[in-house]
Amino acid sequence: MTDREEVLQELAKRYEEQTGIKIKIDLYAPSDSYTRKVIASAQAKVLPDIFGILDKKEVFAAFIKNGFVSELTSEFAKNNSEWEKSLFPKALDINRFEEDNVYGVKPGIYGVPLDITNIQMLYNKKLLKKAGFDRPPKTFDEFLVMIGALKRIGITGFVSGWGELWLADCFASNYAFNIMGEEKIMATYRGEVPYTDPDWIKVFEVFETLKNKGALIDGIVTKVNKFAEQDFALERAAFAFNGSWCVNVYQKMNPDLDYAPMIPPPISLDFPMKIWGAAGSSFVVNNSTPNKNKAIAFLKWLTAEEQQTFLSGETKNLPANRKALLSIPKVLSDFAKVSDQTTHPTIWKYNEAVLVTDKFDKGIQSIIIGDKTPRQVAQEVQDLKQKVIEKENRRKKIQ
Repeated sequence: MTDREEVLQELAKRYEEQTGIKIKIDLYAPSDSYTRKVIASAQAKVLPDIFGILDKKEVFAAFIKNGFVSELTSEFAKNNSEWEKSLFPKALDINRFEEDNVYGVKPGIYGVPLDITNIQMLYNKKLLKKAGFDRPPKTFDEFLVMIGALKRIGITGFVSGWGELWLADCFASNYAFNIMGEEKIMATYRGEVPYTDPDWIKVFEVFETLKNKGALIDGIVTKVNKFAEQDFALERAAFAFNGSWCVNVYQKMNPDLDYAPMIPPPISLDFPMKIWGAAGSSFVVNNSTPNKNKAIAFLKWLTAEEQQTFLSGETKNLPANRKALLSIPKVLSDFAKVSDQTTHPTIWKYNEAVLVTDKFDKGIQSIIIGDKTPRQVAQEVQDLKQKVIEKENRRKKIQ
């Protein structure tokens, strides 16, 4: 959230003026660096009063089970659940653990959403028109045709911050949902379907096709999202893959940029394309802080309508508070229109093991740079998956 520092510091100042309590805010980018800092702080037991966990539900659960995160269910239940009712349910679900969850976490709410978001593709209207198109592609084949036309007039097709593995993982997830559907994905995570299945190879082949068609900007596998955002804002690429937070980023980089979001163009008609979305940024309260009540009070204030309206208006991010949606830019409204097509790993019943996901994502990078084929990556991921399953079975047997 480094692009929002000025606004967050202004809110901190307002809170101090109203309450006399000083708020110190530290922001870090890119996301991977922030994640590493939070994990290191947890290990050293020097976490701040309020922090975020940018990772899968499995890691979120580990933080809770190790005593780093306060349960907030009773706080949300106060005053006839007024606080809970003010926030979008999907945003809260990211921070909720249901009964009998697979992580063994006590049911409840453990975090507070600051905003909501979803991740889509974006297209530059001017560059597409220059290549002879007056609308975005409706299918993956149409997308590839547009890529070819853009290349012929010297325009790079696609940019994204795939130096940050989670963003490449998100794009792969979109196409996995479209190619095989949710049930088969979850069956894979349970170990019932191998990654060598033809449908998973098709997912890997998406990246091979993008590479072979020359769709990707040079250096995409090392490009962090901040630099990818700069490329799209300065019209160095016609398409991007980014989240709704980009509206604020692009506004600062190029106020005249003429663009719009679009669902990634589908390959299959058998299953719907699902995009990642729900809470954009969420905060948790340090379970060991002596300032727990003050921290919770600040989060209630920060997610109230007045502060959410100000935050959304200044940063061009979708607010978590329902009442603050009254006046948002059209491009943000376009992002919000597809909320019924959103999903997120933190609300899935099953998640893949972290080691396997890391292998999967690095495999995508190796396909893009031409080091490995989709079948080679699929086999390597499956081999690791099998080792993880065997290790887990041995652990259960010992117990």
